[in-house]
Amino acid sequence: MVEQGGSDLHLVSGNPPRIRIHSEIHPVKYRELTVSETRELIHQILPAGLEAEFRRAGQVDFSYEVPSLSRFRVNAFLHHGGVGAVVRVVPTRVKSLDDLDLPPVFRSLCRRRSGFILVTGPTGSGKSTTLAAMVDLINEERSAHVITIEQPVEIIHAPKRSLVSQRDVGIHSSGFADALRSALREDPDVIVVSEMRDLETIRLAVTAAEMGSLVLGTLHTVGAITTVERIINAFPADEQPYIRSMLSTSLSGIVSQTLVRRADGRGRVAAVEVLINNAAVSNLVREGRVDQLTHVIQAGGLQGMQTLENALRRLVDEGLITSEDAYRNARDKSQFRYIRK
Repeated sequence: MVEQGGSDLHLVSGNPPRIRIHSEIHPVKYRELTVSETRELIHQILPAGLEAEFRRAGQVDFSYEVPSLSRFRVNAFLHHGGVGAVVRVVPTRVKSLDDLDLPPVFRSLCRRRSGFILVTGPTGSGKSTTLAAMVDLINEERSAHVITIEQPVEIIHAPKRSLVSQRDVGIHSSGFADALRSALREDPDVIVVSEMRDLETIRLAVTAAEMGSLVLGTLHTVGAITTVERIINAFPADEQPYIRSMLSTSLSGIVSQTLVRRADGRGRVAAVEVLINNAAVSNLVREGRVDQLTHVIQAGGLQGMQTLENALRRLVDEGLITSEDAYRNARDKSQFRYIRK
């Protein structure tokens, strides 16, 4: 998988192994895996302390490392036909924001001393890679205490100018909310939450940003506006005015990305929608007029804002992606009908 530039290895009993390469899954020339050998493959790399959790919950997340090759994030699970696992490659070298060709506004967000920054997108859109690049920039430029809360710990951040404490939920803490609650007492400058999974985690993350920390996290949402709606709607109706008020002041920005196949077929490139909090955004969030944020994004180009469609159009103009793939990935497809072949 590593040699072929793949991102994920699928081991599912009753099937031959499969590898995802540039968003497409390809079968490996190998026989079908039996339940017993798939289970044995998983248990060879499963940490001893997680065996009971796997039996109890029927699924488990953990990291695994092959020295001199790569680190991997593993999700093992039970399914109708037996057992399975998905093994994702985690780069040993942290890619920089420049390596990822991300807009300059990312640097501006990383240099903030407080606030709430969200990196969003569907599964497999490169959120973890982008988040790691942002943490690496902070690590290079600030003398700070950075606490990451992950499940599992993926990319290892060697200390540069910052002190980086990486906590693995399930091993170092019982849950995201507990780890985040503890982080507030650990003199943090920057808190990184790999995934906002529940209401309590979101509540604590917004509170930490209000208290003066820079909080970075990810959500499985598509689009900046959908992300704001998701956060607000996660709270009971009687709490929503309060969270809108907190979010209007603590939010720094939302970047929502999707990976699009390069025109030359050599990998994928990120198309990024960017929302930066300003007076107009703050007022709309506070007043619950989230549906009007699109107009602010469209008018906020000088502040680094852009819609997904603008990002796709720029990639087409630069020859990095085809017009067909831009059309396929756009949410407002009407903007690309004129260039669709």
